Amino acid sequence: MIDPANNPRSFLEHLFSTAVAVADPMLVVPPHLPKRPKGRLLVIGAGKASARMAEAVEAYYGPCEGLVITRYGFARPCNGIEIVEAAHPVPDAAGEAATIRMLEMVQDTTSEDTVIALISGGGSALLCAAAAGVTLADKIALNQALLASGAPIGDMNIVRKHLSRVKGGQLAAACAPAQMLSLLISDVPGDDPALIASGPTVGEKSSAKDAIDILKHYGITVSEAMLSNSSVIPPDDPIFLRAETRVIAAPVQSLEAAAAEAEAQGCKVHLLGDALEGEARVLAAHQAAEALLLQSTIKRPTLLLSGGECTVTRRGNGIGGPNAEFTLAAALALNGAAGIHILACDTDGVDGAAEVAGAYAGPDTLAQASGKGVSAREVLDRNDAHSLFGAIGGQIVPGPTLTNVNDFRAILILPK
Repeated sequence: MIDPANNPRSFLEHLFSTAVAVADPMLVVPPHLPKRPKGRLLVIGAGKASARMAEAVEAYYGPCEGLVITRYGFARPCNGIEIVEAAHPVPDAAGEAATIRMLEMVQDTTSEDTVIALISGGGSALLCAAAAGVTLADKIALNQALLASGAPIGDMNIVRKHLSRVKGGQLAAACAPAQMLSLLISDVPGDDPALIASGPTVGEKSSAKDAIDILKHYGITVSEAMLSNSSVIPPDDPIFLRAETRVIAAPVQSLEAAAAEAEAQGCKVHLLGDALEGEARVLAAHQAAEALLLQSTIKRPTLLLSGGECTVTRRGNGIGGPNAEFTLAAALALNGAAGIHILACDTDGVDGAAEVAGAYAGPDTLAQASGKGVSAREVLDRNDAHSLFGAIGGQIVPGPTLTNVNDFRAILILPK
């Protein structure tokens, strides 16, 4: 037991670890695996959790044939499935080459074969074979622009689908006529399979015009010719008659596990939802205000718990991801209020482009930063929250967690 009043940071880190553990692929994959089929079994996949998912598949079946693409540093040992590491969140040549090899691997499947697709967040950047007329350089530039725009992940993935030869159901089409089972770990608000890793094995309703409209909305200019060769597969295509999709882990399960753990240790929990979106600093200000209001009425430790995926509109040249930015913005809004502690982390262990899950802030965070000669307001203005938390020991660095169920945010409020 960790007393939240005496050890608030340890308590919040424990809750984060609880949320991550519930989504471990070694736990969530095996219950969804069928008996080993009689025909050829091929295992493919992409995402930050995909290598761990492949490890779970081989723990169940023994060595398997296949290819999975994961983020650099997220590989796991497999006996038959090849694990390729590539770049995220901006694609690279390694991801492109591996995706092309994956498409070649599945092109000779028959109706007697079974393909198991292991899909998780991050797969959108890792599966990156471009559509005709689009280069890898085009995709890299567009990904960078989208990441800086503050666009929500759903909009980003619609654009990505129409520039790809594998997203938006096209991987499922490449595997036809084999029987396909897709196992998904969700990192998107609402758990829509079409949004997880840009839906490579599920049908797509959007059009190339929708992608163009999104780009215009965020002031991103591209040649409309780049989107002229979109070949996404509509949901009513007959290929999906032999394709089953299951979401096997989702943010709400992790939040509920953390909530149950907090309640067991004497906290009252307000679960604000698993699908919160919006600008990180705006959401932080709202939750900080809610925490201050609650503090005047509570009689025991209280927790505000939420998930979802915040965004950051880049205004400066820092490396602060949405979780670090949320934590710093909340600390600024609280302005040293006694008894309120914040932790925000990405469950994959990577916040934005930083190899850091997120950050912790307490009542003395701003004073600690000032003592180091760091202005919290200036740091937030240039999107560089990680530098502040790195300077004062506020970073949360678990390393690769090998799963990915979106962001975890917790605000602990102690009675006055």
